[in-house]
Amino acid sequence: MKGGSSVVYVCSECGREETKWMGRCPSCGSWNTFVEEKVVKESKDKTQAAMPIIDKTLKKLSEVKVDKAFRFSSGIDELDRVLGGGIMRPSSVLVGGEPGIGKSTIMLQMVSSAAEKGKVLYVSGEESPSQVKLRADRLKLNLEKINIFCDTRLEALVDVIEDLKPAVVVVDSLQTLSTSTVPSIAGSPNQMRACCYALSMLAKTNDIALFLIGHVTKEGTIAGPKIVEHLVDTVLYFESSDNGVRFLRAAKNRFGSVDEIGIFQMEEEGLKAVKDPSEFFISNRKENEMPCGIAYTAVVEGSRTFLVEIQALTIPAKSGFTRVYSDRVDTARVNRIAAILERHAGLHLSDQDIYVNIAGGMKINEVSIELAIALALWSARTGTVLPADLVSFGELSLAGEVRPVSFLEKRIKTSEEMGFKTHLSPSGQKVKGITPCRNIKQAIMIGRGISKDS
Repeated sequence: MKGGSSVVYVCSECGREETKWMGRCPSCGSWNTFVEEKVVKESKDKTQAAMPIIDKTLKKLSEVKVDKAFRFSSGIDELDRVLGGGIMRPSSVLVGGEPGIGKSTIMLQMVSSAAEKGKVLYVSGEESPSQVKLRADRLKLNLEKINIFCDTRLEALVDVIEDLKPAVVVVDSLQTLSTSTVPSIAGSPNQMRACCYALSMLAKTNDIALFLIGHVTKEGTIAGPKIVEHLVDTVLYFESSDNGVRFLRAAKNRFGSVDEIGIFQMEEEGLKAVKDPSEFFISNRKENEMPCGIAYTAVVEGSRTFLVEIQALTIPAKSGFTRVYSDRVDTARVNRIAAILERHAGLHLSDQDIYVNIAGGMKINEVSIELAIALALWSARTGTVLPADLVSFGELSLAGEVRPVSFLEKRIKTSEEMGFKTHLSPSGQKVKGITPCRNIKQAIMIGRGISKDS
């Protein structure tokens, strides 16, 4: 081709390049993800300066000096929790989420607070400066210390960063950036990979905390090649629930745990941290108002513990095939718990459609909720109301045993603070205040109010 260019086919999921189109990617196994891209074989551009070697000198690890101010607060407690204690310098963070969920809002709030620690730069490739100012005014932020730059050219952005030398940079969004060294449209796998690598290396050499906002696909993953997630230090995902609560989770974090969760609520003045999550996930019920199919459990997300309400419903199947409807809990887990109830508790569920839900719309993967799901299903199927002050936590084995769970003391303390008096948990855990049970049959007997020894 003219100009020393050629055509390659790039997988939009993992970034693998092939010389011809393929139906299935050999690397990630995705189907129909290869897109045609024009590439330049030889290119020289000043953007190469944005991809330097961090340090050319060889030294002992013990000789490396760490700045005491390498971590500082973002001014948003829930964001600090998910990041592992605050913003790291240098670092690169990729933030993904659905449109309108609040990615730009929380980043604008963050740079306003971080402006007290040093210079900040907000790069907007999707909105004009006036649009960003209108949002900042609505959020009642301090506009004096926020620098804004609206250009999608990587070369221009590199020059601005090197001149300003900011402490924090937010790029909204990564898909809008492009560099002249990659002759393809913005948002293509090669463009995203090149821009992400250039900015990440620039952040490391200039002691910058870099935040990159990324779009997500219909599957909920960040759009673009997977290699982008490997290039950054932290990957955060924004999720929303049915009642408007936002959850911020870390899918990857080199500076902290990925088990932490940040909980926000969108208000007129932006995202506000939720101090007491339990109020969103359990209903305030009087004892005589407790319906069938309701059970409570305590879950641990990182350093915080809160109670959630498990809701279950069983109805006769309308066709010859039974179905399980469960958006917030893995359907395979619900099927397994139903099989355990049939085999070890004599509960007939094979002709029932099963519905399981978590109040508040939060997705939970913790194994400790299995006992509560079993009790909720039993309550819904038999029409028996569980005690209003009963909270349960335990993992179910295929043999019907109730197995121990971690952080039992934290779960009991939190449930007691919420007014729960009966704590149903596996036997063998020597913790004060629990009602022990060895298997699912005993747990159901206790749920009925019958002593496990009768």
